Amino acid sequence: MAFESFAQFVQTLEKAGEVKRIREPVATELEITELADREMKSPAGGKALLIEQPTVNGQISPFPLAINTLGSHRRMALSLGVDSVEEAGAQLGSLIQAKPPASFSQALKLLGTALDLRHAKPKQVNRGPCQEIIHRQDGLASAAPSPCPTLLSLPILKCWPLDAGRFITLPCVVTKDPDTGARNVGMYRMQVFDGQTTGMHWQLHKVGARHGKGYFQSGQKMPVSVFLGGDPVFTFCATAPLPDGLDEFVLAGYLRKKAVELVPCVTNDLQVPADADFVIEGYVDPRETLRTEGPFGDHTGYYSLADLYPAFHVTAITHRRNAIYPATIVGAPPMEDFYIGTASVKLFLPILKMNFPELVDLALPAEGVFHNLLFVSIKKTYPMQAFKIMHGLWGMGQMMFTKYIIVVDDDVDVHNTSQVLFRLCATTDPLRDALFTRGPADVLDHATTELAVGSKLGLDATRKLPGEGFKREWPPLIKMDAEIKARIDRLQKD
Repeated sequence: MAFESFAQFVQTLEKAGEVKRIREPVATELEITELADREMKSPAGGKALLIEQPTVNGQISPFPLAINTLGSHRRMALSLGVDSVEEAGAQLGSLIQAKPPASFSQALKLLGTALDLRHAKPKQVNRGPCQEIIHRQDGLASAAPSPCPTLLSLPILKCWPLDAGRFITLPCVVTKDPDTGARNVGMYRMQVFDGQTTGMHWQLHKVGARHGKGYFQSGQKMPVSVFLGGDPVFTFCATAPLPDGLDEFVLAGYLRKKAVELVPCVTNDLQVPADADFVIEGYVDPRETLRTEGPFGDHTGYYSLADLYPAFHVTAITHRRNAIYPATIVGAPPMEDFYIGTASVKLFLPILKMNFPELVDLALPAEGVFHNLLFVSIKKTYPMQAFKIMHGLWGMGQMMFTKYIIVVDDDVDVHNTSQVLFRLCATTDPLRDALFTRGPADVLDHATTELAVGSKLGLDATRKLPGEGFKREWPPLIKMDAEIKARIDRLQKD
C-alpha cells in the first residue's frame, strides 16, 4: 500500500501495537540515542518510538521525532504493505522472470503484471504537502512563516558522546548525473556545521560521489536536495543496492503500487516526493575546499574517524504543517539497520537466483554489521562450486565490501547462526577450504591497513566431493528416522 505521509505510517504502526509514545521531554543530545538503543536491542527489535517533545539545547522542538520505525521484520513488512518481505520479493522475482504467454490464462496473468507496472514510473505534480511551509535561505522572501527557519530548528540528533556534532541520519539525498541526467537517491549522513551548512558524507564508491566528480570536471555547482519522511518505502529504496542508473523512485512506485508524485524544488532543478515531511534544498560546490567531517558513532560499532568531505549549502527548507522528523541511530548490533539490510536481501534474492541458479538463501547476521559477514546456502552439484559463488557474489554491487563469506549446503538454515557455525567447524579443513583474495573495502572499515582497500576470506563449509581432492569417505549427518520422530511426537502430544 502507499502511505500518503510519514504520520499515516506511524498511525498504522500504532494501530498494530508497534509504537511506544514518549510524552515526556527527551533531549536530542544523547538521551534519545540511549532510549532507542535499549529498544532496538529488545527481543525482535522492540517497538518504534514516537518522541512527542524532543528538546534541542533544552528547548522543545515544534516537531515530534520517530525512531526505530523500520526496526523489526514486522514493521519492515508493514512499510511495504505486505504480510512479509518474502512476499514482495516473490512478486518482484515473478516480474523479472515473466515470459511471453502460451495460453489465455497466462496472458491474463501477464496483463495483471503490466497493470502493476503502470505505477512504477513517477509523475510530476506542481505542488505537494512537502511545500506547505517554505523558508528560503537564499535571501529571497519565504512563502509562509516557518517554525523551521534553519537546520538548527530541527530535532537533529547528537547520537554518541564522541560525535563531532549533530547528524541527520535518515536523509534521502537526490542528485543527478551531469552528463545523462539520470537521477539517484542515496543515503549519506549529514553533519550539521551551522544553520545553513552540513557535511555530505558520500563515500568513494557511492553514486553521489561519482556525480560530484562530474560536476567538478565541468566546474559547475552541483544541485542537491534532501528529503526526510513521507512514505517509508522511500527510505528503504534509498538504501537498497540498486544497479547504478536505475531510478529508486521507479522501485518505490512498484513496491507501493502507486506512482510516486514528484514536485519541482523551489531553488534548484531537482524533484522530490510531494508527500515528504521535510525537504532541504541546496548545492555542493565541488571546487570548494573539503571540510573535516566526523567522528561519528557508526554502524561498525566503532567511531568512524574524521575525514574530508564536501560541504552542502542550504538554499531552502520546506515541510508539511504537521511534519514528523524521522531518525535512526547506528552502533553495536543489533540495530535498526539490520532489519533494513535483511529486507533488501529478501527482496532481491529472487533476482540473485537468476544469476546463480544454485543459490538457496542468503543471510547477513547482525554481528556482521550490515555487510561484513555473509552466510550463503547452495545446492551443490559439482566441485569448487562454493568458490565459484564466492567470486560471483563479491562482484555484485555492494557485496564487494563483504569481508567474510561462509558457504554451506542447502539443508542448513542460514538465518540460524548456530547451524552455520556448527557446519563451519565440522566440515572444513582450514588450509583446503579457505579462499583469500583482495578488493575494495568499506571506507568506514577502520581495520584495513589502507583506506578502502582490504582482503576477503571465503570459507567452503559444504560437503566435499572427490573432485575437490577429498580422498576419504564422507560420513552421514546424524538424524533420527522420520517414523520414530512422528511416533514420539504423538506420544508427547498424548
